[in-house]
Amino acid sequence: MRASHTDRERAIDVLKAGFSEGRLGQAEYEQRLTRASQAQTYAELQMLLADLPQGPVPMPPAPQPPPGYQPVPRTFLPAPPPRTNGMAIGALVCGILTPMYGITALPAVILGHLAKAQIRRSGEEGSGFATAGLVLGWLAIGFTLAIVLAVVASV
Repeated sequence: MRASHTDRERAIDVLKAGFSEGRLGQAEYEQRLTRASQAQTYAELQMLLADLPQGPVPMPPAPQPPPGYQPVPRTFLPAPPPRTNGMAIGALVCGILTPMYGITALPAVILGHLAKAQIRRSGEEGSGFATAGLVLGWLAIGFTLAIVLAVVASV
C-alpha cells in the first residue's frame, strides 16, 4: 500500500525521537531520514522504524522485595523534629503587637502560661517564644498600671 505525506512525517518524527534519545547515531539518522522522505510504501517506512519504539515505552514493573523482607522498624528511624507550640507563637505575636494594640497584653500573658504548660507536657519546641510573649505582656500590663497609678496619684 502506498504511503501518504502524513505517514512519512510520522515516520520522520519517530526517527527524530530515536535520534534525540540516543538510539540512532548521526550518520544512521541522516540515512534513514533521507530514505523515509523518499519512501513510497508502508513496507519501506516499516523497515526504517522496525527497531525503534513508536510511542510511550512501557516501564518495567517495580522490583518486588525478596521473600521474608521486613521493613526497618520505626524504632530505628530518626525521630521527626519536634513541632513548635502554636500557643507559644500566639503569645509572642500578641506580645509584639502590645505597643500598637494595648489590649493584646492580656492574651499574651494567658497564651504564654498555657503554652509553657503544654510544652512541659508534650515536649514541643517554643519555650523561648512563650517566655518572650509573657515578658512583653507583663511589661505592658505593668507599664499600664504605672500610668494609671500616676494619674490617680496626681488627682
